[in-house]
Amino acid sequence: MDKIYNSVIEALIFSSDDSLSPQDIVKAVKGIDGEDTDITVADVEQTVQLLNKKYEESNNAFRILKIANGYLFATTEEYAKYVGYLSSERTRRRLSQAALETLSIIAYKQPITKPEVETIRGVNSDHIINSLLEKNLITIKGRAETIGRPLLYGTTDEFLKYFGLNDLSDLPKPREIEEIMNDEDFIEQKRKILMNALEEEADNEESKENNADENQ
Repeated sequence: MDKIYNSVIEALIFSSDDSLSPQDIVKAVKGIDGEDTDITVADVEQTVQLLNKKYEESNNAFRILKIANGYLFATTEEYAKYVGYLSSERTRRRLSQAALETLSIIAYKQPITKPEVETIRGVNSDHIINSLLEKNLITIKGRAETIGRPLLYGTTDEFLKYFGLNDLSDLPKPREIEEIMNDEDFIEQKRKILMNALEEEADNEESKENNADENQ
């Protein structure tokens, strides 16, 4: 493979808003330069390794990560909390505690039925599951071979992208989750999120009261 394609591969991944599979990269190159172009999936994977080595040696704040079986530029963990602080989009899309609980159960127990989810959570999960379906974080995987044949739910590629995972084997183990929960940075970020949520709720209540006064 010609070295010129190192920059082409880098440009394709950089310009993509979504994770880009090595197969799509090969297709793009051959679509422009011809089907006989000497480039393979293995070449793409090797190039990504070389690019990441260059970024590391230059102490760049980003790397190319493999997410949901595709490649995506992402900030390194060292700088992620600074970027996260300014990320309003992620704040708008954040999941409620109930949604996170339900999604965690589905992720670790999939494929799983709604009654099974509700048995674990102890509460009705209709609204939460519908919300997760709308966000494309879960999908219907089929029907269970039990009475009534309830629907089976599992996670999607969008779930992997949302949490920065390549595949389900990257899900943290119970011991790792406990370590994360006790991490000081995590506790501080959780406190900030809770405070923001309380402030938003207070603002909404104040807005409702003001509107009610104006209508009187």
